[in-house]
Amino acid sequence: MHVDTTDFAHMSRSGDASPPGRLRSIIGGSVGNLVEWYDWYVYAAFALYFAHSFFPQGDRTAQLLNVAAVFAVGFLMRPVGAWLLGRYADRHGRRAALTLSVVMMCGGSLMIALTPGYSSIGVAAPTLLVVARLLQGLSVGGEYAASATYLSELAGPRHRGFVASFQYVTLISGQLLALAVLLVLQAWMSESALDHWGWRIPFVIGALCAAYAMFLRRGILETDSFKKQDATQRRGSIRVLLGYPRELAIVLGLTMGGSLAFYTFTTYVQKFLVNTAGWSKASATQLATATLVGFMLMQPVFGALSDRFGRRPQLIVFGVLGTLGTVPLMHALAGARSFGDAFLLVMAAFAVLSCYTSIGGLFKAELFPAPVRALGVGLPYAVGVSVFGGTAEYVALWLKSIGHEPWFYYYVSACMAVALTAALLMPDPRTHSRIL
Repeated sequence: MHVDTTDFAHMSRSGDASPPGRLRSIIGGSVGNLVEWYDWYVYAAFALYFAHSFFPQGDRTAQLLNVAAVFAVGFLMRPVGAWLLGRYADRHGRRAALTLSVVMMCGGSLMIALTPGYSSIGVAAPTLLVVARLLQGLSVGGEYAASATYLSELAGPRHRGFVASFQYVTLISGQLLALAVLLVLQAWMSESALDHWGWRIPFVIGALCAAYAMFLRRGILETDSFKKQDATQRRGSIRVLLGYPRELAIVLGLTMGGSLAFYTFTTYVQKFLVNTAGWSKASATQLATATLVGFMLMQPVFGALSDRFGRRPQLIVFGVLGTLGTVPLMHALAGARSFGDAFLLVMAAFAVLSCYTSIGGLFKAELFPAPVRALGVGLPYAVGVSVFGGTAEYVALWLKSIGHEPWFYYYVSACMAVALTAALLMPDPRTHSRIL
């Protein structure tokens, strides 16, 4: 994809006069994002192996329900993290908030890696697991707001969708890295060793990588949009943010469908294939890895398409296809027995989802002015993703446990219809973008 020099000329005004300096800042922000999301997703990737260590009672579905509940609890902290770090990013800079968020993630990963199991310390084990996920939830809530704002402001106007799409490239790369570590450990270790102690290895890796990302982010540049604000403006103010009710409702509505679909097809699908379609753990992991690679590669393509055809039309396509296609696709996936059939079905879902994810941070950033941009991007998104994305696995597993698993398919479809409504009400960023 060609990016002309006017974009880099625009970006160079933020501090470093050279295009390589701007590129280093984009890479620095993106790599840190990758590490953050690796640490977040490694929990879901290894849940099948450590569930019994923290929750020894009950069958596999009951254990997974407990682990999914803790996963959802971590999401409850994301609005708090988005509020705290969103305010921090609007008041003290995008760079400072990005550095702080990765420090918090490092601490959460290290805590999970070092916490003894239930058999050693009893109820303190799941308690410490919850505390670690709360800390990681704070981190991720702030990370999304800061990184989406940073990349959106750093990019030039002609290729803003293409550049901003790398937020989800690195987000998905983090999940892929978590799955890659899982595949390596599955090949290298016996299942009993993974169940006993091997699941701790990826959390140690995550803590070390987060420490490296912390130092990397200290060298990235600040954006023009933040530096050029009037010192008298009220930055990071909830009261000011509430002056944009339409924008807040649009972000919340699109997040409802987008985050629920995202977590359904990126994290829950692995357990769905094992528990519902009867696949082995290894086969489900291999499929998840292969489809996520394709999903990652789609992001710059759809980001570039949004630069050409507009953000709003792309989000409308996402809402229409998601509303109409989710139920039949999930039924087909439940009956999929061959790798090829399941691969095509999940990739079809990812093609639709990419209409949203490739510009998920950007369209939010374009809705809000600079003094409350990070807060506006992060807070309504975090509320939506906590309520709908964070509970996706729990709702799906609970409905399965009571014998009504197909109800989950209709639940996803209904939330997609809400996202479609929000897209239809959204102003077109081609004429109404608030990013200079």
